[in-house]
Amino acid sequence: MALNRSAEPNATPEALPIGAVGGNEAGRTASFGFREVPLGAKQEMVDDVFHKVADRYDVMNDAMSGGLHRLWKDAMVSRLAPPRGGRRPFSVLDVAGGTGDIAFRIAERADGHARVTVADINGSMLEVGRKRAGTRPFGDRIDFVEANAEDLPFESGRFDAYTIAFGIRNVPRIEKALAEAYRVLRPGGRFLCLEFSAVDVPLLDRIYEAYSFRVIPLMGRIIAGDDDPYRYLVESIAKFPTQERFAQMIREAGFARVDYTNLTGGIAAIHGGWKI
Repeated sequence: MALNRSAEPNATPEALPIGAVGGNEAGRTASFGFREVPLGAKQEMVDDVFHKVADRYDVMNDAMSGGLHRLWKDAMVSRLAPPRGGRRPFSVLDVAGGTGDIAFRIAERADGHARVTVADINGSMLEVGRKRAGTRPFGDRIDFVEANAEDLPFESGRFDAYTIAFGIRNVPRIEKALAEAYRVLRPGGRFLCLEFSAVDVPLLDRIYEAYSFRVIPLMGRIIAGDDDPYRYLVESIAKFPTQERFAQMIREAGFARVDYTNLTGGIAAIHGGWKI
């Protein structure tokens, strides 16, 4: 495995035991990169990271992945396959998608038939997305809402699909975010999550680890003027559950037909499930 995942798959600091939601959180901690911080402090620390990088977020994604993130996002939207017609708009909630990358793809793939709500807890990221929406096809079919993935301000059973790309590892209580995803989906609704994962190709794992810890923070310093946010992002990837562990968490949230597909040797993975 890549990125020093020695703590996996037995436990993750972000999650309660699988299937447990709520409980006594006194004394609980969460991982902020390789640091353990009080559970209640993580969200503010993550917010600070994304306030700092919002204006350069998409540029850095291209630089860090060599443009691969675009292909990965395209693959997730292709798997979603939003319909291009029907009696009503296809309703999608894209969580942690502030700059609009996934929402724009869905709206364009559906020829405007999809209505996408982007929910992000970070106002700076949402502001970037709103500005971009004004220049994109079907930008008027996208709504931007400041919201917490752990406590979504939407009624139960509202959406046909829930997507989240490269965001769930930043949520302090992943199990709560998964429970909320299940709640807001209609019966028959689709859950799709694109996230960095555990490389499963010999040699590639070592190359990827060296690149992540040595090159990406340097890119952050050069391109965005600050390496600390990108050091955190790399560390957060290392602390995220393996593919099998995360798939189990999705099942325990209530989803059926859970599976995952590795991309580029496991550097990223698309996880899917259905609310039956």
